[in-house]
Amino acid sequence: MIIPQVVAPAGNFTKFKIALAYGADAVYAGVNHFSLRSRTAKEFDYQSFEEAIDYAHTLGKKVFVTINGFHLNAQLDGLKRHINTLKAMKPDAFIIASVGAMSLAQELAPEIPLHVSTQANILNYLDAQVYEKMGAKRVVIARELGLKDAKIIKENTNLELEAFVHGSMCFAYSGRCLISSVQSGRMSNRGSCANDCRFSYELYAKSPENGVLFRLEEDENGTHIFNAKDLNLSSHIQKIMQENCIHAFKIEGRTKSEYYVALTTRTYKMAIEDVLKDKFDAQKYLKETATLTNRGFTDGYLISRAYEKFDTQNLQASTESGTHQVQAFIEDGEFFKCKGLVKPSIAYEILTPLGTKITPFENELGVVYENEGKFFIEFKKLVSKNNKEFSEIHSGNEHEIKIPCELPKFSFLRKEMA
Repeated sequence: MIIPQVVAPAGNFTKFKIALAYGADAVYAGVNHFSLRSRTAKEFDYQSFEEAIDYAHTLGKKVFVTINGFHLNAQLDGLKRHINTLKAMKPDAFIIASVGAMSLAQELAPEIPLHVSTQANILNYLDAQVYEKMGAKRVVIARELGLKDAKIIKENTNLELEAFVHGSMCFAYSGRCLISSVQSGRMSNRGSCANDCRFSYELYAKSPENGVLFRLEEDENGTHIFNAKDLNLSSHIQKIMQENCIHAFKIEGRTKSEYYVALTTRTYKMAIEDVLKDKFDAQKYLKETATLTNRGFTDGYLISRAYEKFDTQNLQASTESGTHQVQAFIEDGEFFKCKGLVKPSIAYEILTPLGTKITPFENELGVVYENEGKFFIEFKKLVSKNNKEFSEIHSGNEHEIKIPCELPKFSFLRKEMA
């Protein structure tokens, strides 16, 4: 059986470290505006990106660099310089959508493996074979592709297949969208999508006979006419692995929160390990992913055909609250930074990377204890690094607050919402 990699997003260096801590086998990230997430690419410069690659390699993990935008003529000289700069950092792959960019990468950096982006819309083995002849080692299959067709591609090529298993679903075909460009001048296919398909719209009709413009009345489904639900295949990981054709599970979300990166990476890594141990529990993973803010969930098209799906749109709202709220983030193990609201005498669940251990503890600052297989922390008092005491801490407060005992790095404190 193929044991799939977990390929996690990294919008900045902190998220990069979190993804690796929570079980990612590889991280994908980009620098500069040649990536399809130019907002997050600004979080890395070449120096910090090289540091990130070195950091991953010391842990035996991989880094896939996104160069998956569609480039104009004026950008090509810059793209050449970009590829030459990146190849010196020795990343583990370039993720590319444009055939021209792929040819350029082959010419300038033949030693760097090529992965074909989902933007290339690979739906069949003939297209996959063309990319294989161009030197590709892996393809990220189109979001619209079913598992049966993925298996046929594997049977007819020597390519590795990577599939999205979680995250935002685009309104457009495999993400190739023009709505943002038309409405705000932000070009989705060059990395600056404004997520216009998530907005609420009012629809109008105009009579060519008399020029009258009238508003179309909305029904109980509201006006979110695009607004795709988020992909969530956590409950289907066992079935996908049994088909033995997917080499990597990819999580969308370079612009999403630190908690999102941690939780999704941890959940999918857990699901893979549980399959191997014959302990797969679909409800456990669904319960965990439900803690995330989302747009509602769908299992997309890898498991079911598109024409069989009637639940892929959220017609009510652009977002839905998760079952839990993150209240704090523990980056170094000794102090927390507030992300929500933390008060004494309130129990907060501790989320930690897989494989880490917590020992029950109590002192004058608080108590750490186990309840039904989960660990919680309650503070007796909130004391900052410089020994200032607070009655409560709100998000936006930049003080580092002491915790009763050292907890695993990159832990989160979360609380179930009433």
